[in-house]
Formats: sequence, structure tokens, C-alpha cells
Amino acid sequence: MDYSNAVIFIILAFSLGLIMIMNKDRIPQKIRSGMALTTVALILFAFWIIVYSLLNLGSS
Repeated sequence: MDYSNAVIFIILAFSLGLIMIMNKDRIPQKIRSGMALTTVALILFAFWIIVYSLLNLGSS
């Protein structure tokens, strides 16, 4: 199975989380909470993809 799209998504989700943490003072207050919730959702989905990939590692 080709996991290249999943790897790209995981890298981008964690990069977005890192950018949000590093630049939290520069982001306007109006959009900060929405972006934070979206980032948390993307990171949780990335973790789910990692766990799902590990559980189905030997099935293909």
C-alpha cells in the first residue's frame, strides 16, 4: 500500500502545529482559537493515521 499521501499529511499537520506554537503572539486573537482547534483536529487525525498504519502493517 502506498502511504506517501499519509506521510505528507502527517508532516504538514505537525508542521502547522509547530508554526502555531512558535508564532502564537503574532496571530490575531480573532482567528487564534479557530486555528488552534483546527490544528488540534488535524494533529489528532494524523495520530490516528499513524496508529491505523501500524495496526495494518502486516496485512498487505
